[in-house]
Amino acid sequence: MSFELDPEEGAFLVGFARGSIEAALGGGEPPSLGDVSEKLRTDCGVFVTLNKVSGPTHSLRGCIGFPYPVMPLVDAVSEAAVSAALRDPRFQPVSLEEMGSVAVEVSVLTPPEKIVVESPGEYPDHVRVGRDGLIVDRGSNRGLLLPQVAVDWGWSAEEFLTQCCIKAYLPPDSWLTPGTEIFRFRAIIFAEEQPRGRVVRVELKDSC
Repeated sequence: MSFELDPEEGAFLVGFARGSIEAALGGGEPPSLGDVSEKLRTDCGVFVTLNKVSGPTHSLRGCIGFPYPVMPLVDAVSEAAVSAALRDPRFQPVSLEEMGSVAVEVSVLTPPEKIVVESPGEYPDHVRVGRDGLIVDRGSNRGLLLPQVAVDWGWSAEEFLTQCCIKAYLPPDSWLTPGTEIFRFRAIIFAEEQPRGRVVRVELKDSC
């Protein structure tokens, strides 16, 4: 991917996400952009993931974002972070006190690219676990899974496609049905090692 982020920029975005959440929860003023680079004002898709940390165990606490580059990156990070904490319909809103046990992760996305195949059975050959995230789109149903999800669960390309259909509230084998569109994207991922801890780049294990 041509767009890149250095460690300082990644750490800034994760800190900006956390600061936006804690300010929204009444924990202080919104974080300052300061002298942010033009790169961080580039329109980008982004997702913010919140993971509840309990010893060695990490469990999802919220994840919301923008698949497409619809606004400047810093604005998208702030909006996605607050939404992940307060408006993910799968969870109760996060409390300010709880943020002390929540690790923040930011995934900056490349624009989704439609996968074109002669036959739907070819889709797994065009999906690389550890590199690609997926979007399944059929009618009014759409599901997205970030690249790290397939790695975390140890899925094959076929399982990744199936789970993305389920995420879209479609039958599991809908990726084999003509008329279903599949898109792939990549992500630059930075995350706190522990709540409020050091921010590192997350390198996924490529299946190829």
